[in-house]
Order: sequence, then structure tokens, then C-alpha cells
Amino acid sequence: MTATNRFLSLTGTLAAVLVLSSQAAAGPPLICHPFIADGEALLPWDQGRGWHTPDASYDTARLTEDTLALLTPDAPILARMENLRRATIYAASAAGAAAELLEAVLARTETSHGDAAQALAWFDAGYLIESYRQFGPVDMPGAVRPRPDEFVAALDGYGLVQKAIELGSGESRADMEFAASLMLRDSAVADAHRARAAAGAKHGSLLAANLAR
Repeated sequence: MTATNRFLSLTGTLAAVLVLSSQAAAGPPLICHPFIADGEALLPWDQGRGWHTPDASYDTARLTEDTLALLTPDAPILARMENLRRATIYAASAAGAAAELLEAVLARTETSHGDAAQALAWFDAGYLIESYRQFGPVDMPGAVRPRPDEFVAALDGYGLVQKAIELGSGESRADMEFAASLMLRDSAVADAHRARAAAGAKHGSLLAANLAR
């Protein structure tokens, strides 16, 4: 092998390593990237830095009750996203809580009436499903089996979020487009969702802050 070929080979190998390292550092976007939801009611959390700082004193037996109480009709989509992210992390340490929460949000898709309520129910269920799925690759100390992603192997959360987007309007629809973009990494479809989200983001909104991040 010539010196030039060795250089090209080493360069290619280094590039591949850097790409893989970047992807590993980024982590699943629904799990490893806290969302800005300033001023909105959220599940208890510790003050530590980083994505994984749950409140060690939180009773996961309350997870379903507390999460549903926060997913009110007037709760912004970005607040819903952060609450469901936190709920997924709590659920990772309590398989019973994970199953109960999933069952509860799925049940609301059957009992919600009217376009606005139905859109939110579909969004919450779809978002939780995909959060559980993305949690699968995360190396979580203390996580128990079954993992959250094992509850959703046969479920299509992205499809539910698409249905929610069709019923949504205005800012909430743009927020849902942003959420959908994080479910399909590195794809033209994800880029299209993000472009629609950016087009609908108002200056100073939670969506604009999260997109800029």
C-alpha cells in the first residue's frame, strides 16, 4: 500500500469513528435532549445538569396519575414532550409503571372526543410509544426488565403523531411537526417535518427556542 493510500485509508477510518462518536454523543433525541418548557408544570426533577437527573425521592407508583394530570387540554406540546420524556426515564426503573402509563395514554385515544381532544390524545400516545422505543438503546444504570421499548414493539407511535398533525392547527401543529422530526433521524422525511415546524414557529415561542437549540 502506498503512502497516499495508507493516508486515505486512515482518513476514512478516522472519519467513520468521528461520525459514530458524534451519533453516540448525541443520543436518542426524544430521551437525551431536555426540552425548553419555561413556566409550564412538569414532573419533579433534580437540579443536576444533563438529561438524566430524575428526583431520587419520586414515587413511581404515582407516575400515571401525575403524568395524566399534566397532560391537560391547555398544556403546550413542548411541555407535553418534556413531561413524557421525564415519564419515560422514570418508567425505565419500574416496569409496572411503564405498562400502566402506556395503557392509560392508549385508552385516552378511545375516549377522547372532538378534533382537538383527539389530536392531543393521539399525540400523547404516539409520543410516549416512540420515547419508549428510543429508550431501548440507552445505557441506563439501574434499569429493569422488561425495558420500556419492549412494550411497544408492535405499536406505531409515529403513525399516531401523523394523525394528530392532520387534526392539529396553528402553533400546536408546528410543534407536532417538530416532535415528528425527532422520531425519524437522518432522513428526508424528518427534514421535511422540521422545515414545516420552522415555518410555523413564532418569534419568542417555545418552539423557536427549542429549534434554535
